[in-house]
Amino acid sequence: MKRVMGAMRKACEDYNMIEDGDKIAVGFSGGKDSAALLYALKLYQRFSPQKFELEAITVDPGFKNLNLDEGRRFIEGLGIPYTVVKTHIAEVVFDIRKESSPCALCSRMRRGAIYETAKERGITKVAFGHHLDDGIATLFMSMFYEGRVSTFKPVTYLSRQDITMIRPLIYATEDAIKAAVENNDIPVIKSPCPADGHTKREEANEFVSMFASKIPDFRKRMLKALQNKEQTQLWF
Repeated sequence: MKRVMGAMRKACEDYNMIEDGDKIAVGFSGGKDSAALLYALKLYQRFSPQKFELEAITVDPGFKNLNLDEGRRFIEGLGIPYTVVKTHIAEVVFDIRKESSPCALCSRMRRGAIYETAKERGITKVAFGHHLDDGIATLFMSMFYEGRVSTFKPVTYLSRQDITMIRPLIYATEDAIKAAVENNDIPVIKSPCPADGHTKREEANEFVSMFASKIPDFRKRMLKALQNKEQTQLWF
């Protein structure tokens, strides 16, 4: 957890993610990334110079075999308020719309449900568990499938909801997060989604792992590229 905490603290400082008086909700799916983020933020809350409140929100998409009991015990053990939002997202995406590539629509709908709930609860910032590998994979997906050089930002202000979305793990690698979860016995809930493990994002993640195994300091160099706005040379 030490590596994750160090990466998170630096990201929070570099991008001014957390401010005094913030009420932060973690979008908790039960996967390793959101679980690690919640655990890390709870630890960070103890020594952060900024005083903030912390809670968790889970969007239940409506899969029949989703069991949140272990996640609930984990969150309650941390002493964090927990809200579960029941939805029919799975039915809309898979049965009504019959999406062949369901991830984008599902993600939009889940985020919308989180933002709506966060607004109702007076949340100022919603935190998601995206990490450095996700940022690189998103860049690859934008290039490969959309012809754009683009990835998500560490901090985004959502004007319609008047909520700021933050990604405190943006400097942490997936390997560091996996190790932190294993070493701290953080429970992970397996996704019941039928598309899990068979998505374009999974393919992009495989590219990240392949390049990292072949190129020294690959992730560090990619992070520098994502931050290096002064040395962009494209055909425009």
